[in-house]
Amino acid sequence: MQLQTAERKRVKLRLNIASPSGFGKTYSALLIAYGMCQDWTKIGVIDTENESASLYAHLGKFKTLKLDPPFSPDRYIQAIKVCEEAGLEIIIIDSITHVWKGQGGLLEYQNSLGGRYQDWAKATPLYSKWLNNILQSKCHVITTVRKKQSYSIEMENNKAKVVKQGMDDEIRDGYDYEMTLALEIINDKHLCKASKDRTELFTDKPEFVITVETGKLIMNWCNQGIETVHQQSASINDLTAKINACKSVDELLTLYHSQTNTVKEQYATLFSQKRKQFVVQAPNEATHISQHLKVSGNGTISNKT
Repeated sequence: MQLQTAERKRVKLRLNIASPSGFGKTYSALLIAYGMCQDWTKIGVIDTENESASLYAHLGKFKTLKLDPPFSPDRYIQAIKVCEEAGLEIIIIDSITHVWKGQGGLLEYQNSLGGRYQDWAKATPLYSKWLNNILQSKCHVITTVRKKQSYSIEMENNKAKVVKQGMDDEIRDGYDYEMTLALEIINDKHLCKASKDRTELFTDKPEFVITVETGKLIMNWCNQGIETVHQQSASINDLTAKINACKSVDELLTLYHSQTNTVKEQYATLFSQKRKQFVVQAPNEATHISQHLKVSGNGTISNKT
């Protein structure tokens, strides 16, 4: 054990969006995701809602993974791993309601054991494993959840009376407390408020409509602070993989120019080595990159201009 001075580190977002059906959870999640990464191809939707995410295919070329029953925690975990291994930056799980009360979900599993309180001793570890895979994912994760009307029974004049008690999320109590940010869409005009907010971006703010700008604001908050060693290593491995995956000079050149000058200098040798492969494989095509870049005596790449 060792005490150390607290430092603000960059974080991966854990966001939950809750609303009744038809209030715009999926659309709002997509807008936030795009605002965060500015690249539809880096967004993946784990879709349990009868392919509802595909209704918004006109927005951009985001990826979808249809998740059919049974909606067990392990199948959700498997879907998350598929998205991570595909190199996505943001995973949207639309929705998490099914892992709780869907076919093959936790309530059904607990009931199959007998439905007794003590049966949660077997069901709860499955929920915890599912939750930990969301919290520990290397991607930003946005989840959506349905809300339902809740009721209580009160006695009035010695008679039982059913009383409405607001709206409850259709997931295990306390889920939103695990999130960085929990947003609630409160009406069919898509007005939204924060029910839990560690970012303090929306605390005590008026109700608002989610837009792409909401995602940009959140991403700026996530990127404040220093990179951890793990994050730095992930960034290095990611760019190295992208360089090695280039299949043409034009693709390599586009990737090169998308980097900052500092990154260009750090990866100049690797870019140069990849360029030389194209010189050997396709000499005529490789001359195109020479019009934009020059190679120094030590083998590094620099801009001609």
